[in-house]
Amino acid sequence: MDSDGKWFLTRVKQTIYRYRMIEDGDSVAVAVSGGKDSGALLYILQQFRRHAPFSFDLMAVYVDLGWPLKTDPLQRYADKLGIPLTVEQTAIGRIVFERRREKNPCALCSKMRHGALHQAALRLGANKVAVGHHLDDAIATFLLNLIYTGTLGTFKPRTYLDRSGLDLIRPLIQVPGQTLAALARRESIPVMENPCPVDEKTRRQEMALLLDELAARYPDLRQRFRSALQSSPFWPSP
Repeated sequence: MDSDGKWFLTRVKQTIYRYRMIEDGDSVAVAVSGGKDSGALLYILQQFRRHAPFSFDLMAVYVDLGWPLKTDPLQRYADKLGIPLTVEQTAIGRIVFERRREKNPCALCSKMRHGALHQAALRLGANKVAVGHHLDDAIATFLLNLIYTGTLGTFKPRTYLDRSGLDLIRPLIQVPGQTLAALARRESIPVMENPCPVDEKTRRQEMALLLDELAARYPDLRQRFRSALQSSPFWPSP
């Protein structure tokens, strides 16, 4: 990667080191969904591993919800990076949309996906799970909590999961979503179709659109929000 791409890699490195996300001897399971964000995360962590002053293992885990979707592009991408890919087969899609017919399917789907991901990570010997949440996701979560629940907060860069004993890490949390989209185009990272019936029809998508509207009026919004989070109790230093 040339100098144009180094600024956000530097930011990811700073995030990893500041919150001790990855350390010597760790085994990190990267959650991949077939989307640009998780694909970019896998690429960036591979770049980080190449230059890190310590050794750690990387693996990719894809939770198959049971949709008729071929994962060949994802497998070829993982092979290209030299990272083993595990496809965790589930019936989550059928359970959520056919059996349970949830009015709020995203909550149950998310809970079940995370459970399947964590089980797979533990079975593979991982002690940490990396997800592709980025700065825009953190801001959208903040807006979602504020508008719909009346609370202030967003997810943290690193979270210890009591039930599984895993550490959940978000190395991209200080990188804007548009930067990852540009990286995905530049590196030809495969993006698979999302077959979910409610894709782009959720409250989270509504908050993402709201963020874009606000950022159009206030161009420094993302940067100012990132600075505010770094000095707030939402992102405490480890």
